[in-house]
Amino acid sequence: MLYWFLKWIALGPVLRLVFRPKAYGVEHVPDVGPAILASNHLSYADWLFMPLTLNRRVTFVAKAEYFTSPGIKGWFQKKFFTGAGQVPIDRSGANAAEGAMKSAMKILAQGDLFGIYPEGTRSHDGKLYRGKTGVARLALETGAPVVPCAVVGTDVVAPTGKVYGTWTRPVVRFGPPLDFSRYAGMENDRYILRSITDEIMYEIMRLSGQEYVDLYASKAKELDKERAKQAAAEQAERDKAADGPEQKAS
Repeated sequence: MLYWFLKWIALGPVLRLVFRPKAYGVEHVPDVGPAILASNHLSYADWLFMPLTLNRRVTFVAKAEYFTSPGIKGWFQKKFFTGAGQVPIDRSGANAAEGAMKSAMKILAQGDLFGIYPEGTRSHDGKLYRGKTGVARLALETGAPVVPCAVVGTDVVAPTGKVYGTWTRPVVRFGPPLDFSRYAGMENDRYILRSITDEIMYEIMRLSGQEYVDLYASKAKELDKERAKQAAAEQAERDKAADGPEQKAS
């Protein structure tokens, strides 16, 4: 109930009025039955704008901590994330990835739409990174079709690491459903899982127009941080060398 209140009365109308998001290919999302919506991930606002373009509820998994924090703040946080279409990761699994898979399978078993970001984390530079194979395993184990999705412009509206962004009109594009039933029973074959994931990422790239990098986003962030540190150290050395002659002259 809270989900529909936020979507149609409290939050959704404001987002539609202010940002006027555009959507293409909505007809590719099934009117009934389970489906996996696999999207790129540019901003924390992605999970607000993508579901806004559909009449059906879209559910994502989120860290359990969002639902278990104590006190009044924790209560409001739990209500907001629940109302916004997020469910906690099932912690009965051996790890977070397994827990997320269990939560996702429950959602799809109920005949609902499940949203997932195969990259696993937000892109820090606007590029599209290598997908993790969990989306492929989920598709094979549930038999649900995968609808590729691209959200464009949310990194302008809500850029990573900044409190405020600038106005733009977000665009959401859905591609035709991908059917991987030909691989049924092969969910333990890592080569098949990689092949399926790469096919999904190709469709997301085609819809988003992003540059694709065959590297996991988390690794790319680490490499960029290392390069930034190295560049800063080299600049400090150059500044020190430049200051040296001046200090001697004085």
